[in-house]
Parts: sequence; structure tokens; C-alpha cells
Amino acid sequence: MKNKTWMVLAMLCFLPMAATVAQENYKNKDAKNAYQNEDFYDVKNYSEKEMKFKKHPKNIILLIGDGMGVSHVFSGITANKGQLHLQNMKCIGFSKTQSSSNYITDSAAGGTALSCGKKTYNGAIGVDPNKKPIETILEIAERNDKATGLVSSSAITHATPASFIAHQPQRKMYEEIAADFLKTDIDVFIGGGENFFKKRKDGRNLVKELEEKDYQVFNNLESAKGVKSGKLSVLTAPEHNAKFSERGKMLQEATDKALEVLSTDKDGFFLMVEGSQIDWGGHQNNTSYVVGEMLDFDKVIGQAIEYAVKDRETLVIVTADHETGGIALMNSNIEKGHVKANFATGGHTGVMVPVFAIGPGAESFMGIYENTEIFEKMLKLYRFKK
Repeated sequence: MKNKTWMVLAMLCFLPMAATVAQENYKNKDAKNAYQNEDFYDVKNYSEKEMKFKKHPKNIILLIGDGMGVSHVFSGITANKGQLHLQNMKCIGFSKTQSSSNYITDSAAGGTALSCGKKTYNGAIGVDPNKKPIETILEIAERNDKATGLVSSSAITHATPASFIAHQPQRKMYEEIAADFLKTDIDVFIGGGENFFKKRKDGRNLVKELEEKDYQVFNNLESAKGVKSGKLSVLTAPEHNAKFSERGKMLQEATDKALEVLSTDKDGFFLMVEGSQIDWGGHQNNTSYVVGEMLDFDKVIGQAIEYAVKDRETLVIVTADHETGGIALMNSNIEKGHVKANFATGGHTGVMVPVFAIGPGAESFMGIYENTEIFEKMLKLYRFKK
């Protein structure tokens, strides 16, 4: 009987650890060095006449392709026969991604640099090197009466989205990160991670607490179709969402829904959308995974550009937190949409990553600069004070 008791206790102790490990299993190797596109799509090219914008943005859409370097972008261009929506963005720069603790950043420190304008140590979520919380661009936008939103194809508690809303010393503190959502007035958040809101070690049911704060909470986008305004939470998977070939148009539909709801705010909005799994394909050295996720992300970029061109007051920024995989494109074929690649590593690299912008103030993002300056540029263009 004693042995059985100890076994039960050991299993109970292991459960939280198992959930944490499951969040990191996207790094398991699944090497594949070629991709043949079978799903080509049309790209709308906008004329200079169509791209007339106001001086300052009322809205900012920040699109983060996690792990997306120049080779990832060109793999997408190759796969879609020479065209991406991204190519409409003529203001282009590069950001340096080093963290305060490492030459090669992780997504937590990289995301925090973008969200808070502060270099910090790998693993940090919205805190400085001394583990002191730093106000994020999303929180500053809230303070200035703008609507705010987060969308991710990973768990919404994962490092990049978490760095815009949470303040925790380590990225793996998923339940603590989920609880931080309740400390804000974010208007819309859509992504996986439902278990960290409902199946928690502390017994709290954060879904119920969200509903008590007037959030409309759903576990799929179809159920949220009728929501046009108000506060919205859609937890689209127990942990992470499925990869591009299985989740369908989830990221595109989530972005549409977020824009629909946030656009009702007369003071404007801030929205961050993450294409999370470009990074995961890099970790796995899987060319098919990388390119498929890149094309999925580019379709979301197309939606954001279309919104900005029609609205004239929306700035769209596309960048990455770091590069993953050290991808080298080999003898590929643009006419056939065939991509062949090799990888230098299964981890991140320290190279600069591209920054693309379109809309009011887009020219501010040209040049080479630290990743923290993206935060500073957004703050200045919004005309916010810290």
C-alpha cells in the first residue's frame, strides 16, 4: 500500500512537469529538406496611388513571424512562384536581436525587447534583467484608451504573446502567465492554451473569472462568429494549435475576428499577431514545415495590408524575434514552386532579422537598429508618453 501511495504522489508531481514538457516538444527533430507547393495563391499588388496614408497611425498591427529570417521569407517567395503579399511593403530594415544575457536570444527575451523596448535575459517575460516588470506597448495602448488584442498560432501563453501581457521571471510559468491576463483589460485574445486557464494546479478556473469580467469566452472560432464587439477570448486548443496543414485557416480567421472587434473602438487599437510555427519548422530542420507556415503567415500579412490600405490610418509592421535554423536555400525552382534547403542548426541564430512596414510612419523602420527600437518607434508614432 505504501508503494502505491508513493506512486500516486509521484504521478501527481509529474503532471505539471509533463504539461511543461509538452509545450516544448515542437523542438523534436523531423528533418525534411524539400517542399513542393501545391496550393499557389494570388497576390494583390498595390499601386503608389492606392497607398496614401495619414501622417500618424491610429492603429498598429504588429505581425511577428517567430524565427523568420531572410531565407524563410525567400523560401516563401520561391514556393509561391515569386510573389508574396509581403512584397508590397517597401520600407525595409533589419533589427539586431541579441539579448542582455546571450548573443543568441530566445523568444521570451526577443519578444520582451519588441514589446517593452528593453533588452533582458533569455527566458524573461515582460521583466528587465533584475526581474522588475516593464510596461508593454499593449499596456501603454490600454492606458491611452486604445483597444488591444493578441492572436497566436501557438498557445496564447507561449513566450512571444506572453511577453506583451505578462510579467514573469521565466517563460515556462504558463499558469502564472495565464493568470496575468486577468490583470489587464485586453479586449481580444485568440490562441491555444486553454488548459492553463482551466486545468490548473491552484484549482482556479480562469475562464469563469474572465466571464465575470464580461469576456465572451469560446473554445473555437466558429462559436465566436456572431461576436461583433465587446471583450472576447477564444482558446482554440488545449495547448498549442496544430500545424498549418491541419489547422486550416485558423490564423487568418482569428486575425479577421480580432480586427472586426477591435475596429469598433473609436480611439484605435494595437494588435499583435504571431505566426508562431515558422520557428518550429526551423527547430525540426523541416523545410516543408517552415515554408508552409511562412505561406500561411503571408496570407495574414495580406489581410493586414488590405485593411491598412482601405483604412489609411493603420501602420502594419512585420518582423521576427530571431532567426531559427540557419537556413541555406539550395537549388530551388521558382517557376515550379519547389524549395530545397539545408540547416546549420536546430536552434536559433544571432543574425539580424528583417523588418517590413507599410502605412503611416512606415519609413521610420528603415535602416539597421536594435530590436528595442521597434518599441520606441511605435511609441513615438502613436504619440504616447512612457
